[in-house]
Amino acid sequence: MGLHSAERVAEYRSKGYWGDDLIDRLFEQRVLEDPDALALVDPLNRADLVDGPFRELTWRQLDDQVNRMAQVLLDEGVKPGDVVGVQLPNCVEIVIVFLAILRLGAIVSPFPVQYRSYELTNLSNVANVQLFVTSTRIGKTREAARELAGLRDAIPSLKHILAFGDSVPEGVIGLDERITSANDQSALSEFRASFEPDPNDCVTICWTSGTESTPKGVPRTHYDWIAMSWTTVEAPLLTKDDVLINPFPMVNMAGINGMFLPWLRVGGVLVQHHPFDLATFLEQVSRYRGTYTVAPPALLTQLLHDEALLANADISSLRLLGSGSTPLAPSLLQGWRDKYGIEILNLYGSNEGIILFSGPVDIPDPSERAMYFPRYGVPGRKWSFRVSEWMQVKVVDVTTREEILEPGKPGELLIKGPTVFAGYLPASGIQDPFDDEGFLITGDLLEIAGDELQYLHYVDRTKDIVVRGGMKISASELETFIAGFPKVADVAVIAYADEILGEKACAVVVPRPGEVPTLDEIIAYLRELGIATFKLPERLEIVESLPRNPVGKVLKRELRTLFNT
Repeated sequence: MGLHSAERVAEYRSKGYWGDDLIDRLFEQRVLEDPDALALVDPLNRADLVDGPFRELTWRQLDDQVNRMAQVLLDEGVKPGDVVGVQLPNCVEIVIVFLAILRLGAIVSPFPVQYRSYELTNLSNVANVQLFVTSTRIGKTREAARELAGLRDAIPSLKHILAFGDSVPEGVIGLDERITSANDQSALSEFRASFEPDPNDCVTICWTSGTESTPKGVPRTHYDWIAMSWTTVEAPLLTKDDVLINPFPMVNMAGINGMFLPWLRVGGVLVQHHPFDLATFLEQVSRYRGTYTVAPPALLTQLLHDEALLANADISSLRLLGSGSTPLAPSLLQGWRDKYGIEILNLYGSNEGIILFSGPVDIPDPSERAMYFPRYGVPGRKWSFRVSEWMQVKVVDVTTREEILEPGKPGELLIKGPTVFAGYLPASGIQDPFDDEGFLITGDLLEIAGDELQYLHYVDRTKDIVVRGGMKISASELETFIAGFPKVADVAVIAYADEILGEKACAVVVPRPGEVPTLDEIIAYLRELGIATFKLPERLEIVESLPRNPVGKVLKRELRTLFNT
């Protein structure tokens, strides 16, 4: 059963936003066009992650592995519409499993490798997982397949657990031998000849970041993913000659739409990386001549200011970097351009379907690109990517819900169009995230900016505002400023209670090696930048690292608990 209404499908198909493309068909096209070209590469540190040999696969070899995996799944009873849970690090197997599940018309529900019994049990029950694919070990010591086998009774829908790797525990089906022996694929051929997938079918159930609450199930169709992938192809101007270094786990928007789908759409090489290890990452860029990758702002800042980290690496092949998840400092973009001649894309997205980006084609000035995103639908303004013609965006007052049309006034972003999902899984227990006109209520505060009102400026999450004596401080904005202080490697700003003012801002800082900034130093630096006095942090906490969820977002609830704020 399709996720989107017949009315929405008819509208978006008639406008050309949606068509007959399927993820599996994108893959088939790549196999037909260049079967013997290198397609997929394991992480160089594979031995630290899972069992099995390091592999580099051509498109033809990958197709063979996908068919073998699909045949095994078919033999185990997987059918269209079944939900298959997947918990694997970024290795060749996760790509094989993704494509095999989709080839059968089943649904992939990828779980971050950091999820353990609590999340695996609760979320598998929410998604009604029928089969689970994992590895006998994830990392050097964790027995992932054995852990899942111990949860079988707590997940009533779960029929089978399949695992790659050595020493397969009792009650788990070993995949390595099964895939090797899956030579008779007549059943798969018969199935594919008779099965006609619908682009409106659910293909994935991903999970929201869960920085403030329990993760929510986000179902997605071919329609959604295919529409979104145009942006992540057109923003970095990808072609089949590109080598993509993928450091984001293939569990949500960043890994799937940021790397996996663009690779399927244009071809080229996908080099997997996981978990993030700087030395391995730089070696992969050097060895495979990576042309495009994505990295968090803190890492790019670290690399920019510590030349020793790049002393033994060759990054001359990189032509473009993507970054986002938190606002970017203008000095970061300018620094990478001046020092290495590399432009940075400013990316902003979510599992639910928000997708904005600033690239050098549309916003050549690095300072502007760090601060602003294109505002779709501005009369007389054309952007270089097709999704800008498809989407509707507006900013509304958080209290009155009236649309804001003037610059400099923060409001909640609403968005509507073919990249937006159909709604959370009913079992997630979340209310409808759409307004009466069908716009997605994002929970993000943005404001209109630019001399032609052509930009949107990210302010913060609606829940991440420090209210000091009635004055609102954007934690995100303050983090961006503090991140520019030379002694700061990483920072998060949280609110803490004050009897008189209600809340004040606390800066939680990870210092650079050998440096320990003081609150007075940070305040003096911010004053030099001309920051309003009420925005200045009034408390400083020094930590070795910031707690983050599996996709890299700071867990501010843990910081608030730690510092009793």
